[in-house]
Amino acid sequence: MSQPATELAPPKDDPFTVEQLKHFDGATPDTPIYVAIKGKVFDVSERRNTYGPGCSYHCFTGKDASRALGLGSLKEEDLLADYSTLDGSQMKVLDDWFAFFSKRYNIVGRVIDQSNL
Repeated sequence: MSQPATELAPPKDDPFTVEQLKHFDGATPDTPIYVAIKGKVFDVSERRNTYGPGCSYHCFTGKDASRALGLGSLKEEDLLADYSTLDGSQMKVLDDWFAFFSKRYNIVGRVIDQSNL
């Protein structure tokens, strides 16, 4: 997970509903690709070759997949925002992913209709 940090824009606090976030999955080439972690929305569009349709991490796009990241899972049933059942080591993994994304991708907003955040 180590790469040099990217120069980032100041974080934004634009609100996104879960429904709105679904539209940012890279399905159309002119739409940004967003991944949410712990309620913060990251713009991963610059890595379309990783997060775009058919790519290895596309499953995380257009949603908050905090639970799956904490579990290290690509399974559909784990692609959930609710990470309240993660144990200590899984929370550390999730926190590490959050830190990784925070150093590399712009925060463009927050998910507003998730009760656990």
